[in-house]
Amino acid sequence: MLAALLICAAAAATLAAASGVPLKPGSKLSRHPKSQSAKPRRHVNPALVRRLRKTAWRWQTVIGVRHAHSMAPLHSPRALQYWRRQVRHVSWLAAHPPHKRGWLCIHHFEGSWSDSGDPYWGGLQMDRGFMHTYAPRFLLRKGLANRWTPLEQMWVAERAHRSGRGYGPWPNTARYCGLL
Repeated sequence: MLAALLICAAAAATLAAASGVPLKPGSKLSRHPKSQSAKPRRHVNPALVRRLRKTAWRWQTVIGVRHAHSMAPLHSPRALQYWRRQVRHVSWLAAHPPHKRGWLCIHHFEGSWSDSGDPYWGGLQMDRGFMHTYAPRFLLRKGLANRWTPLEQMWVAERAHRSGRGYGPWPNTARYCGLL
C-alpha cells in the first residue's frame, strides 16, 4: 500500500511539473512560467547611438556617399547594432581611398599634412579655389586644408580626381610618381 501511495505521489509530481503548475513555492520541481519565456530587456543609451550615427554620417559625408538611416528606435539594441556596423564599415572605407598610394606619393613631394604656407595648404598643397570647389563644408567648418586630417585631404583630392581633373592639379609631382 505504501508503494502504491509513493507511485501515485511521484506520478502527480511528474504531471504537475510537466503542466507547468507549481507544486510549492520552495520546491525544486516548481516552475515559474514568467522566468522561462521573458528575456531580460537590455537598456541602450540613446546618446551612444546618436554619437555612433553622427560618426557614421560624418565619414559618409567625407567619402561622398549617401547617409544611412535606420527605422529602429534609438534606445533599441537593434539600432545600436546597426550603427556600430555602419561605423565599422564606413571607417574602413574612409581609411582606404581608391588612389591612396598616389596621394601618399604626391604628399611625399609636396609638403607636410599641416603645411600652412600661403598660397597652398596641407599635404597635397591645395589652394583656396580648389578647397572652395571640392570641399566647401570643410572650408567653412574646419578652415584651410592644414587643419584637416590626412584622410580628409585625400578624400577631397579624390573628389577632384573623380570629377575628371585626375592628377592635373599636381602635374610635376604626379609625373615624378608615375601617375601621368
